[in-house]
Amino acid sequence: MSLKMIAAVCQAEEDARRAILLTERRAQVAIDEARIAGAETVEATLARADSEIACLMRASDQKATEEARELASSTANRLATMRARAERRLDSAARQIVERIVKA
Repeated sequence: MSLKMIAAVCQAEEDARRAILLTERRAQVAIDEARIAGAETVEATLARADSEIACLMRASDQKATEEARELASSTANRLATMRARAERRLDSAARQIVERIVKA
């Protein structure tokens, strides 16, 4: 093998080594960029999820408050109805008590 051929083979090997290193560097840059993009996507998704959860919690709290008001109103109405009924029966109960005492 002549010196020129040996030099050409050595040069080809050096070029191949450099090409491999360059490809590895590019691949690592692509991996790093993908990791950063993935982390940003995860962060954005978590932020959006937190926002949606907060919105759902507000809606749930509002609904619970409305239902509590309706229940309180319904309970107050039932209480007023029971009180009115009890007041109507009060005279009858008093008469019955007086009759039993008088008969005794």
